[in-house]
Amino acid sequence: MAETKPTATPVKSSTSVQPKKKSNSISWLAPVLCIIGGYVIWRFVLGNASNFTQPDLEGGFWPHHKGPKGGLVRMYEGGIIVPILIATFLIVITFIIERFLTISRATGTGNIAEFIRKVQYHLANKNVDQAISECDKQKGSVGNVMKAGLRKYKEMISNTELDTEQKVMAIQKEVEEATALELPMLEKNLVFLSTIASVATLLGLLGTVLGMITSFAALGAEGGGAAAAELSRGISEALYNTALGIGTSAFAIIFYNIFTTRIDAITYGIDESGFTLTQSFASLYK
Repeated sequence: MAETKPTATPVKSSTSVQPKKKSNSISWLAPVLCIIGGYVIWRFVLGNASNFTQPDLEGGFWPHHKGPKGGLVRMYEGGIIVPILIATFLIVITFIIERFLTISRATGTGNIAEFIRKVQYHLANKNVDQAISECDKQKGSVGNVMKAGLRKYKEMISNTELDTEQKVMAIQKEVEEATALELPMLEKNLVFLSTIASVATLLGLLGTVLGMITSFAALGAEGGGAAAAELSRGISEALYNTALGIGTSAFAIIFYNIFTTRIDAITYGIDESGFTLTQSFASLYK
């Protein structure tokens, strides 16, 4: 019994190379700030009184300016849905930057396939310490998982209590535990991009429908040529909602697919690293 306790300690410490738990405050802080920023852009940038020939200086929260001086300024007249759409676009930009930085760190340095080949070479020569040094150079999720597995690999070489199959199972379990700590970090916050990819288009259509309702209501109330001109202007303004919603959705979809592709490549590298360790040990230390 006295000899089994020291061997249990490395099992726990071998996963210490994994990333420390970090708070995910950006998941609630960023949307709140982006919603505020969306309103500020709509109200004080697009809705600046100098951008209109007939500004509503007493409008308060939602001034009814008329006579926009530029094409982009017309977006202001798209209604209250516009600041929400601007906020969704800001949220997309925020999480694109956040995911890009996180996944770039997780990818590490150099080519993953080349890194695995170097580790395989060192293991074939029974040089585990050199293989661990390659993990330190890689500095990514694949390197973290491989390093955890190699520490257990090195421990199992000198273990005389377990048979080969049990040692391989111990290495595999260590790799699985390390993988379970890495994958959530990669996939975290992608839900914002996938959700906005669907919701932004619907919000744009909602803004367009509300604008059309207002335009047709004005047509029915006024009538005549002036009403027709007002209708065409209202339709043009309402379509800004659709354009902004579709553009935001397309942006989110593109980067969501880019990130999931990079995550799949990292996941494949992690799976291959685990397979490399177990197969190497099974063949070299029977």
